Amino acid sequence: MHHLKAAANFVPGGLLFRLRASLRWARHADQHRHGTSMQLMDAYMSATASVSSRHSAMKDFPSTLAVDAASCALRSGDVRRAAELLEQGRTIIWTQMTRLRTLLDNSQTHSDHAAALMKRFRDLSSLLDRPPASHADGTPSINVEAEDTRYRRLVEDWNGVVEEIRKIEGFSRFLLPPVFADLQEAARDGPIIMLIASKSSCDAIIIPHKQSPTSIRLPTNLEKLQTLVVKLQRTSRPALPKALMELWDDVVRPVVDILGGFARRHSRIWWCPTSVFNFLPLHAAGEYRKDGQFLSQLYISSYTPSLSALIKARRHDRSLSVSFAAIGQDRPPGVSFTLDCVEGELELVRSLLPLPPTVSFTKITSVDATRSRALRALQDNTWLHFSCHGTQNYDDPFNSAFLMRDQPLSLLDITQTDLSRHEFAFLSACDTAAGDPSTPDEVIHLAAGLQFAGVKSVVGTLWKVTDATVQRLVEEFYKNFSKDGKMNSKRAARALHQAVHSLASDKDMALDQRIVFVHIGI
Repeated sequence: MHHLKAAANFVPGGLLFRLRASLRWARHADQHRHGTSMQLMDAYMSATASVSSRHSAMKDFPSTLAVDAASCALRSGDVRRAAELLEQGRTIIWTQMTRLRTLLDNSQTHSDHAAALMKRFRDLSSLLDRPPASHADGTPSINVEAEDTRYRRLVEDWNGVVEEIRKIEGFSRFLLPPVFADLQEAARDGPIIMLIASKSSCDAIIIPHKQSPTSIRLPTNLEKLQTLVVKLQRTSRPALPKALMELWDDVVRPVVDILGGFARRHSRIWWCPTSVFNFLPLHAAGEYRKDGQFLSQLYISSYTPSLSALIKARRHDRSLSVSFAAIGQDRPPGVSFTLDCVEGELELVRSLLPLPPTVSFTKITSVDATRSRALRALQDNTWLHFSCHGTQNYDDPFNSAFLMRDQPLSLLDITQTDLSRHEFAFLSACDTAAGDPSTPDEVIHLAAGLQFAGVKSVVGTLWKVTDATVQRLVEEFYKNFSKDGKMNSKRAARALHQAVHSLASDKDMALDQRIVFVHIGI
C-alpha cells in the first residue's frame, strides 16, 4: 500500500504513470484515495488535446471510479463527500471542454492572457507526461542529474501555470475537486436526486437547496438494474409496464417516500443518474394498474447530466429577444425512408409560437437543410427545433448526429460551437438522449451535448419515435409552452409534462411512445 501511495505522488513519473498507480491504490484504499485518482485523471485529461483522444483514454480506465468512490463515502456516513466525488469523477470530457471555453471567454481583458496560459499548461502537461528516460548502467551521473533537474523545473513551471490560471476570475478551483456548498446551488429551484449503482450497494442522495443532504439505500443491486435495462430495451406492450413497475418499486418509490420533506407535490425535481441508471426512464416509473401511483402524478421530472451543468445553465440572464430556427430534413442520403411529416411539423410549430416581433422565426427544410446551413442557424438563433433523423453512434459517440441533406451535423460540430446564450432546443429526432454504454458517466449524446455547449433547456428522446407521436406531442407541447404569448425556457419541463399527460389516456398510442421524450436542464 505504501509503495502504491508513493508511486501516485511521484511527480517525475508523469501524469499517466501516477494516474495508473493511484487507480491501483484506490482499489485497496478508502474514498480519499479515490479522490487522488480523480484529481490525477482530471489533470491527465486536461493535457489531452482532442475530444476523440479523451474519449479513447476514458475507455482505458475504470468506468466505475466515481460511483465506487461515492459508495465508499456513503459507507463511512459522509453524504456531502459522496456528492463531491460523483461530481468530480463524472462528465470529465464535458468538464474539460466547458472549462477551456469558459477560460478563454471569461473576460475580454484576459482572453489573450488566458489563451496563452492554457497553451502553456497543455505544453507543459505533455512534457510531464513523458517519463524520464531510463539510464543504462554506466551513464555519467552528471547526465542523470541534469535530467532530474530538467524534470523538476518542468514540475515547478507546471505548478506555476496552474496557480496563474487560478488567479483568473471564476477559476480559483481549477483542477481542484468541487465543494459541496457550491454544488448545492444546483438545487435552487428544486431538489436533485443523484443515483449511485456500484457493486457494493445502490443508493440515492437527495440534495435540497438549504437543508442537509440525505442518502437512501435502495432495495436493489447492480445486477438487477442491468437486467432491468435489458427489459426496458424490449419495449413490447406486455413487458414494458411490468418493467416500469419494477423501476418504481426498487428505485423511485423509496425516493418519493422521503422526497415529501424536501419538495411539495407537483413541483419540479431533477434526476442526476450515474452508471446504469443513465439508461432507465425514471420519469415514467409507476404502478401500471387501476388506481396505481405514478411519479408523474406527484412531481415534474427533469434530468441533468451533472450538478455543474445545471448551475452553468442558470448563470446567464434570459434573453429578451427570441430568434427561433426550425430545422427539418425529411430525406438525407443513405436513409431508406422519408419522414413524411417534417414540413407539416415545422409549420405547426410556427403556428403555435407568438407572432413577430415577439418571435423572429426562420425555417430551413429540404434542399436548404444542409450541414453548413444548419450549423449557421444553430449559431445565429437562440431557440431551436430540429425535425429530422437522429443517430446515436455507439462506436464513436461524438459522431452521433442530426442527418442533414449533404452531411451529418455531428455532436462534435455542436461541441465546437459556442451556445452560451442559447435558451431552448426541441429535438424531434430518434435517440437524441440515448447515451453511450461504454462510458455511461460521460453522458455523451446530442441532448447533453447541446446543454453542455450552453443551451439552458433541451427536450430529447430516449429511443426511436414515430411520426404520429411527434405530431401529437409537438402540438400539445407548444400549446402549453407559449400559450400566453410569452417565451420562457424555464417552462419547457412543465409544458412537456402537460403534453405527455394529455396523451396518457390515448390507449391507441403505445406506452413506449408516450414516455420517449425527456427534459434536460433548467
